[in-house]
Amino acid sequence: MRGQASDARAELARTLDAIEYKLNLPKQFRYKSRRAVLRLRRMRDENPLALAGLAAVAAAVLGGSVWLGANAVRRR
Repeated sequence: MRGQASDARAELARTLDAIEYKLNLPKQFRYKSRRAVLRLRRMRDENPLALAGLAAVAAAVLGGSVWLGANAVRRR
């Protein structure tokens, strides 16, 4: 009986930890941003040309978005 209660408590604790992890958005953000940084560093080490291409595409998308936004504001 005590063994079952102990197992149930352990399962409940794991469930509550999982719920807390899912609902803790700042912790999720920190975790995902660390993973992204590590992936970018690995890409830099393994394939710098691909990283340069990714940076160029990101700059083009950002520049295009700013340009479209500025045009939309200017036309009003």
